[in-house]
Formats: sequence, structure tokens, C-alpha cells
Amino acid sequence: MIDFYYWPTPNGWKVSILLEELAIDYTVVPINIRSGDQFKPEFLTVSANNRIPAIVDHDVAGEAISVFESGAILLYLAQKHNQFIPDDPRERVRLNEWLFWQVGNLGPMAGQHSHFFNYAQGEHLYSSERYRKEYHRCIGVLERRLEGRDFILDSGYSIADMCSWPWILIAKAMQQPLDKFPNVSRWRATIKDRPAVQRGVDLGKTLRPDKPMTDSERRVSFGQTADTVKNRS
Repeated sequence: MIDFYYWPTPNGWKVSILLEELAIDYTVVPINIRSGDQFKPEFLTVSANNRIPAIVDHDVAGEAISVFESGAILLYLAQKHNQFIPDDPRERVRLNEWLFWQVGNLGPMAGQHSHFFNYAQGEHLYSSERYRKEYHRCIGVLERRLEGRDFILDSGYSIADMCSWPWILIAKAMQQPLDKFPNVSRWRATIKDRPAVQRGVDLGKTLRPDKPMTDSERRVSFGQTADTVKNRS
């Protein structure tokens, strides 16, 4: 059994998709990032970065294993269950490249673009344009990688796809059309049709906020420093 510390975001979907693809038992522990659950001391023992997602795996010998950061969780679960991860050493290198590319490029650029698009439109034009263009560039990188391939790896569908796909799922919602990226569009649609992916994205659907952030929620979610986090803990 796995405790899955979760809030419905692209980073959370990466892990929920893999959990559904693996068909293993897990319990959702909602972490309301608007109200500041991520800064509670008990969550800090699981996620040192005060961020979701995180897991605690009880199905191990001895003490339970906790893992934070989405890329680390994907690797841990894929390696443990020996699924959605290639056997060939060369393909493992490609897998690691594209996992790290996502957590270091596509995810942060898309996430910052999402922030300015959803919460600060018109307030910081240079920053907004910087991340919008970087997000667009990253989609172009993925477009080139998918040329002549069904999935990111030659060996087939893997955690490399699960890692990047949620940040492409939300492209149109952030007014980033995919018309000029036919390979990405095909790949997005193919993965979206997978039942496990649909279940992973739908997980916690009722948790999704249906109202804009209040001023107090914005103060909790944005602008934290080492001092404020220390004081909250």
C-alpha cells in the first residue's frame, strides 16, 4: 500500500497516471496547496521541499520508504515494479535524459508560464514573455524528438512520456496551440486515450478549486521564503 500525497496538478498527474498504469493499491492523502497543507510539519517529514507530490511506500521490508519529487517517484516505482522502464542500457540513458529534461526544462518553463498566465497577466511583461517563449521552445524540442516515433523512447511508452504529457495536456488551456506541432498533437491524443491516463487525470476531480484564489490563498501559495517556511513549521 502506498500513501499518495496529492493535489490535482500536472506534477501530481504524473504520479497518479503511473499508479493507475501499475494497478497497485494506494491511498490518496489530499494536500490542499491553497490552504497551506504543504507547510505543515507532518508533511515536511515526507517532502523536504514542501511540494507535492510525495509518496510513502509501506510495501517494503522494514521501515516504510518515502519519496518526494515527481521524477524521483516515477523512477522509484518503475524500477521497483520493472515496468514502463527499458531493459536496454542505452535506452536507460535516453530515459534519464528525457526525465531530466522534463524536470529541468519543460516542467519549470510550463509552470512559470502557467503562473504568469493564470495569476499575473500584464503585471510582468518580460517575465511572462520569457516563459511563454521557453515553453514554446520546449514543445519544439519534443516535436523533433517525436519525429518518426510513437513515444519519446524507441522502446515504447514509458515514464518519460508520463513525465512530460501532463504539461502538454494543459497547453491549449494556456493559449498555446499545437497546430504547428503535429507529432506532439498525435502523441498527446494517443496517451490521452489510455484508460489509466484518464483515471489518473480524473483522480481528485472534486478537489479542483472552482473559484479564483483569494488574497489570503495567494499569500500562502506565492512569495514564500526560507524565513516564512521556517516560521510556519
